[in-house]
Amino acid sequence: MSDLGDGTRCVHAGLPEPAPGDPFLPGPVFAAPYHLDPWQGPAGSPNGYGRPDNPTRRLLEAAVGELEGGDCRVFATGQAAITGMLLTLLRPGDTVVLPTDGYFPVRAFATDVLEAIGVRVLLVPTVGPYPSLEGVRLVLVETPANPGLDVVDVAALAERAHAAGALLAVDNTTATPLGQRPLDLGADLVVASGTKALTGHSDLLLGYLASRSAELIEAVTRWRTTTGSVPGAFDAWLAHRSLGTLDLRLARQSANAAAVADLLAGRPDVTGLRWPGRTDDAAYPVASAQMRRMPGVLSFDLGDADRVSRFVEAARLVVAATSFGGLHTTADRRAQWGDDTAPGFVRLSCGVEDTADLVADIAAALDAAGPA
Repeated sequence: MSDLGDGTRCVHAGLPEPAPGDPFLPGPVFAAPYHLDPWQGPAGSPNGYGRPDNPTRRLLEAAVGELEGGDCRVFATGQAAITGMLLTLLRPGDTVVLPTDGYFPVRAFATDVLEAIGVRVLLVPTVGPYPSLEGVRLVLVETPANPGLDVVDVAALAERAHAAGALLAVDNTTATPLGQRPLDLGADLVVASGTKALTGHSDLLLGYLASRSAELIEAVTRWRTTTGSVPGAFDAWLAHRSLGTLDLRLARQSANAAAVADLLAGRPDVTGLRWPGRTDDAAYPVASAQMRRMPGVLSFDLGDADRVSRFVEAARLVVAATSFGGLHTTADRRAQWGDDTAPGFVRLSCGVEDTADLVADIAAALDAAGPA
């Protein structure tokens, strides 16, 4: 379906061939064990036991794989996908490069687990400067970075990593496969949280990994089967159902982010505005060339924690919540989670509300919040 538009691909991704009397998307298959052939045993069917085998999960993997442009395996959460990838690929004595400004639980995992088993961890900002990659096993970047929204040139970094014999993995959570396709840019692996904009209804936890390397996919699949970090059938079904509206949701969220960014850029009581879709943003030159659409997430600083609380309390359409990419506009003060951000730093995830309503509400709430 590569010749079709984003909306068409999202609606049809991973669906089985139509048959009279069948639904467009079959309902979830709830099963731990399945009937086995008395003679052939597990060789007689792709479904033998629910941990490695589930038809609902396979349809979702086909759908996400079509959008990312590779073979896909889904996990219980985004963190399960990332940590599964790291523990699959890294051995004692290996070196891994991780972002200093990416999802902070990944850094915590590196400190608590990877270093403890003898993996050397190098922390580098998303935009660099990167050290020599000679002797590095894996480079993991998150672009746009969460929550600071810096963007790295994936193709250039892939070329440099491969020249040094390293693998490049890209966390595509913020962009989604409609925002960018890292495998097309030279990345070896894509990893992401499907909890956020990909599924977009704030009602499930999901992660995935995609690659065009059969060897890497086989290794990750063995890890997932052994550890059991699989999503449930209903979560997989909900996720697949939600993909059909991904194009529509992202279009409104991106439009809302552009309008909110314009509002915030004109207010002297807001500092540190970041949104890679603005021409004056530091990430814009790379983002505009690399990304197919801009995310619905932006960040800014309101000065202190109390002002953030007053802002959210005064808003009618902005709610305090972590995660991002859902239908509702949310504000998350990242410092409250132990993230290395300023006390007044806010990650705002624009929902699908009418743009004029959202802009007016945010303006009024900022006015009501008063000075820092």
